[in-house]
Amino acid sequence: MSTTTAAAPSGAKIWLMAARPKTLPAGAAPVFVGTALAGYYGSFHVLRFLAALFGALLIQVGTNLANDYSDARRGTDTEDRLGPVRVTAGGLAPPKQVLRATYVVFGLAVLCGVYLIAVAGWELLLIGVASIAAGVLYTGGPKPYGYEGLGELFVFLFFGVVAVAGSFFVETKHLDWEAFVLAVPVGLLAAAILVVNNVRDIDTDRRAGKRTLAVRLGRERTRVLYTAMLAASYLAVISVGISPFKLWLLLCWLSLPLAFAVGKVVNTQSDGPSLNRALAQTGQLQLVFCVLLSAGLLLS
Repeated sequence: MSTTTAAAPSGAKIWLMAARPKTLPAGAAPVFVGTALAGYYGSFHVLRFLAALFGALLIQVGTNLANDYSDARRGTDTEDRLGPVRVTAGGLAPPKQVLRATYVVFGLAVLCGVYLIAVAGWELLLIGVASIAAGVLYTGGPKPYGYEGLGELFVFLFFGVVAVAGSFFVETKHLDWEAFVLAVPVGLLAAAILVVNNVRDIDTDRRAGKRTLAVRLGRERTRVLYTAMLAASYLAVISVGISPFKLWLLLCWLSLPLAFAVGKVVNTQSDGPSLNRALAQTGQLQLVFCVLLSAGLLLS
């Protein structure tokens, strides 16, 4: 009688797992919206757009690597967690190697930032430093804010307000109120990705002493919060869609079937595989929503 064992993942697959590609829409989507708003006003520079896009994605990956490393060091990624295997806690990559990779990825993000500072202004230095610091301190540092229920707030701010307004500023070198209004639905959907993650991990986080917002609110109230965040994202567009952009922005409402589908899963399922799919689908929802929102801006 023969037995088979699962093959260990290759080096490339390990780093892909560590990058957590399902979360990357949170980095790309706000850049699309901020750049499309600039395009609405007749300002678009392809190299600035690409630098902002790659910089945002690199900050997202660097944040994921930093969290992988920090959670393993604190012992919060245990074997009974329902999410995908973390490479540090799972023994797939040495902690020092993950930490070095974090430095490399953030370093590449800094290079994108240096170009943007040169072409758009020193203000972007503040945005870059704050964004990287927020990524590291989510689960790192002496008092990680992700362990105190503030993760969703910071995601809303940095993957919504800062990212949309910053992408708009990169193209135009100034800020307008529309950038901040359009950042609201983008930030809510980005934060909703984290909400799904924390609903899934609520039991293991509670045992590990990680007081996420889901742990503080409880599973049912967090599910209500998730639904409210999705609903508010669609309603927020109306306030901008009626003026001055007319009704083209409501193109994003074509993504409502995706929202209903993933909302049903989050509100009815508690098993790891279902919520892992819901996390990926929430990321896809954000990307589709923001692509349609961006198209609406360019058609206005």
